[in-house]
Amino acid sequence: MGVVYWAIHVQSPAPGPIALVGLLGMVAGQWVARRVRQRLTSRRERRTTIAN
Repeated sequence: MGVVYWAIHVQSPAPGPIALVGLLGMVAGQWVARRVRQRLTSRRERRTTIAN
């Protein structure tokens, strides 16, 4: 994204390191959400298996 700002001669809204920290936070959040979803799904499947 920084290349786009540089190409059109506009100052980036956030300094590079801050933007990278934000990107890392988004990636970590997606990873955590995926793990939570997997755990909830596996628990539901176990309950269904036990009930049958």
